[in-house]
Amino acid sequence: MRKNFGAKHIVYPQPVFIIGSYDETGTPNAMTAAWGGISDDTELSICVGKRHKTVGNILDRGAFTVSMGVKDQVVACDYFGLVSGNTEPNQVEKAGFHARKAEHVDAPIFDELPLAVECKLVSYDAGTGRLVGEIVNVCAEEQILNENGMVDPAKLQPLTYDTMNKAYWILGEKAGNAYHDGLQLK
Repeated sequence: MRKNFGAKHIVYPQPVFIIGSYDETGTPNAMTAAWGGISDDTELSICVGKRHKTVGNILDRGAFTVSMGVKDQVVACDYFGLVSGNTEPNQVEKAGFHARKAEHVDAPIFDELPLAVECKLVSYDAGTGRLVGEIVNVCAEEQILNENGMVDPAKLQPLTYDTMNKAYWILGEKAGNAYHDGLQLK
């Protein structure tokens, strides 16, 4: 028997995204967001309210980065969701993070988060909170790559957010091969 929860924002897994931006003084800002994902071949969309400092920064600069939260940085990733850049301008420094300018956009990359997506602002809808970015580059630290030079989820250990239980989880073991295992039913 199934239990009904009604209309809720429950989908598994939800990524833990850390959005990076620069403010008007060039100070790096970070914000945790979970409602987002790939929305086209070279497009990423995230729901984020207009009250966030991050949104103002992105609208001013026209760029942002999206890094995957990782197991080793769960404390800092949670902190970025608790503390606003509006009230704590040195949040990145307080979290012990080190920022450097992304190669392709005017936004920071955080050394402590090994996978980042560099985006140019496409649009922001203040009514729905939908932020859309054009993906111009994805960069990864070599220590999270496999023998074929691709991102290894087991090495990355990306966080996922559990809305129902207010918890963070990391992805588990590989379960199958995409575009292959289903062929046995053809």
